[in-house]
Amino acid sequence: MTYLRPTFRHPDLPTNILGYTRKDYEGAISTLCAGCGHDSISGAIVQACWELSIEPHKVAKLSGIGCSSKTPTYFLSNAHGFNTVHGRMPSVATGANMANRSLTYLGVSGDGDSASIGMGQFVHAIRRNLNVVYILMNNGCYGLTKGQDSATADVGSKSKSGSENKLATIDLASLAIELGATFVARSFSGDKNQLVPLVKAALAHGGFAFLDVVSPCVTFNNNFGSTKSYSYVREHNHAASNIDFVPPAETISVDYPENTARELQLHGGNKIVLHKLPTEWDPLDRISALNRLHQARRTGEIVTGLLFIEPDSQDLHATLDTVHEPLNQLQEKDLCPGAKKLEGINASYR
Repeated sequence: MTYLRPTFRHPDLPTNILGYTRKDYEGAISTLCAGCGHDSISGAIVQACWELSIEPHKVAKLSGIGCSSKTPTYFLSNAHGFNTVHGRMPSVATGANMANRSLTYLGVSGDGDSASIGMGQFVHAIRRNLNVVYILMNNGCYGLTKGQDSATADVGSKSKSGSENKLATIDLASLAIELGATFVARSFSGDKNQLVPLVKAALAHGGFAFLDVVSPCVTFNNNFGSTKSYSYVREHNHAASNIDFVPPAETISVDYPENTARELQLHGGNKIVLHKLPTEWDPLDRISALNRLHQARRTGEIVTGLLFIEPDSQDLHATLDTVHEPLNQLQEKDLCPGAKKLEGINASYR
């Protein structure tokens, strides 16, 4: 098996206004489990950037640790990239953004990366209104360490081992709105018709744009007790060796009208209920957005769509009145303007 994409492309592939095909926005072939929702999110990012005609080399993609944080390898291969340590993506994104505001910043994180070890980083990126698209690939479990419940797992949900989560969930979308985020949306990895426009809107927003995407895990949604679970097969099968195999699964996709709900069964039998916001929803009302999310939590629904946006937000560069040029392009005359200018600066503080 190869992880390299073929270089051949059909000469009649459609192009954007830059002359790039969609293929120019792709990355390496994914090594995630077949059917993983994260791959659908990567595809939505590729589609959104292609449709917006964003130059790939003018994008900086950053991630932390986890299955989600592997995905920057799978899109925008010609973009700048940095894989940080666990939970520290927002601080690295902040430093990079402060040094060079000319790039488009795209941060990818998981529910473990953001809702546990990286919670403080997440909170302060919101507080500063950092100009970054922050995509949370939310599957409610730690996929790299055998599927333990994450802090976003719903009460009553069962892990692969069959244990039931008894702890309250952390709703990062509600938290983001409460803390003053200027763009908050939620979607489902399989709803391409909704997800792609939301990614495009987030990329166009001038400030912290948070997109919480529910993304099913094909490996750790196999509940204990199922006769088709891996644990059951091991207990009832005599094998010469103990080998794990993750069977390929179909990507879960859905398309449903606004202001309706749709129940989806995930790979392991768990069910979720998605409710798409109506067209007339007012995303400018922060209090209404919070109330709607609290109401959905009581009814067991997951509200999707653009929850809140502050169109005239002031990002961190505007707050700090920073220079427009990247720091590595500043000349000596910019950094040392002379004694007269310095005297004026000092006089302004007297």
